[in-house]
Amino acid sequence: MTEPTAAERVIVRTEGALGRLTLNRPEAINALDLGMITQITAALEAWVDDTDVQIVMIDGAGERGMCAGGDVRELHAQIVSGRSAETIEFFRAEYAMNAMIAEYPKPIVAIADGITMGGGIGLAGHAAIRIVTERSKLAMPETRIGFTPDVGGTWLLGRAPGRFGEYFGLTGGTMSGADAVYLGFADHFVPSDRLGALREALAYRADPTGPAEIVLLFDETPDPSELPASREWIDDAFSEDTVAEIVARLQAQGTTDAAAIADLLEGLAPTGLAVTLDAVREARAMPGLRAALEGEYRRVMWFVTRHPDLVEGIRAQLVDKDRNPKWNPATIAELGPDAGADARAYVPERPLF
Repeated sequence: MTEPTAAERVIVRTEGALGRLTLNRPEAINALDLGMITQITAALEAWVDDTDVQIVMIDGAGERGMCAGGDVRELHAQIVSGRSAETIEFFRAEYAMNAMIAEYPKPIVAIADGITMGGGIGLAGHAAIRIVTERSKLAMPETRIGFTPDVGGTWLLGRAPGRFGEYFGLTGGTMSGADAVYLGFADHFVPSDRLGALREALAYRADPTGPAEIVLLFDETPDPSELPASREWIDDAFSEDTVAEIVARLQAQGTTDAAAIADLLEGLAPTGLAVTLDAVREARAMPGLRAALEGEYRRVMWFVTRHPDLVEGIRAQLVDKDRNPKWNPATIAELGPDAGADARAYVPERPLF
């Protein structure tokens, strides 16, 4: 076993046949910065040809979660100070890492225990074996800050049953572990008190059984997701063509649940909602993750360089914390007929791949 340095933000070590990557920034729920992405990428590159490493595991330090996302405070600072080159570097490195995880030649096991959101989905959602627990809280909450899901989130959302992709993309709602398995964001439910034994089995198994079969020894059936009971009204509303029509349909349904979601959407950034709706539907027709990442990159760079809502959303939620963002436009009713078009068509200064 190789010993890590305690101060590292990503603890990289091997245990038996297991290469382990543990995000080690628990005070920020392991939020990703460029240095962490660089460390993860370097370790994965080194292990490709390391015959001693047969399986890779990604998890997070601390009790709160695997990864709360990217460091959006730093993103805000970069944009307002005109350091766009750093922002471009961050997103290009992060999306390349997401693609590497999806395409990795050895099995990657990701443990999305606790809070796993935004950039955390980019780490956990594309692994070969994706594990959740009773503590898991997964989400793509970017619309809450006037932004749009990325890190391959639209690829996963676009493949969720029915219109749950639109629903979770627009609302930024939280999935339980059972929800994540139902929606295709995870593969296995393992109780958190069995994770230590699972890690041990993956590292020191005495037989040639593959990692998926080993995980099945620890897998349990969670209490069923409650989402299927809501599918009919969610599909009905979120199949509409525009955000305004979705909200109108929710209001017309006349139920408490639908009305609450309509009210939620009306408080979020109209442009972020329109761009997200467009992105999820575009990703649904994409041939693969890399194409979806390129679509996300166009939209993200458009927000970074052309539209004020991202900076305003981070300011209101995380910097000044007044929870009173001034969106542009201010209401869904003011959106143009194809409000996602400019972001969809944007050509970034540097290509993603």
